Amino acid sequence: MDDFTTTYLVDQTPDEVFAAVTDVRGWWVDAIEGGTAELGDEFVFHNEPVHVSRQRLTDVVPGELVEWLVLEAELTFVEDTAEWVGTRVRFEITPEGGRTRLRFTHVGLVPAHECFEICHNAWSWYINVSLRRRITTGAGLPGQVPAAALEVAVLA
Repeated sequence: MDDFTTTYLVDQTPDEVFAAVTDVRGWWVDAIEGGTAELGDEFVFHNEPVHVSRQRLTDVVPGELVEWLVLEAELTFVEDTAEWVGTRVRFEITPEGGRTRLRFTHVGLVPAHECFEICHNAWSWYINVSLRRRITTGAGLPGQVPAAALEVAVLA
């Protein structure tokens, strides 16, 4: 499958991982409007002037799964600014040998999209660094993606 996916194991429980994932302000960006934890919640992600998007939580199983549907998106660094619209962002949480596996997939974010490389780099940092830190220490690094991860955006 070509969808962007990343996965890792942590020592925290599935419920702790779920709590961190649904604390989107604590690892993605703090400029978020709306609820981020309950089925049907909608939130708007603000990272002007680069990216604004609105997501709805379409699947929420505490300790197991969170899925967002991207309802609106404006990615100003690509020609098709709505590339994310209709894509899904999935967080699958499973116990594994006394640890917990987090599998992140942005369903529909594929190499054929113009934003793939930039979004791959940004998601890699937010999921593998900021969210992982939020899970393991209680404090993520929202909005602090290093400029190097977004260099392609500047070159585009």
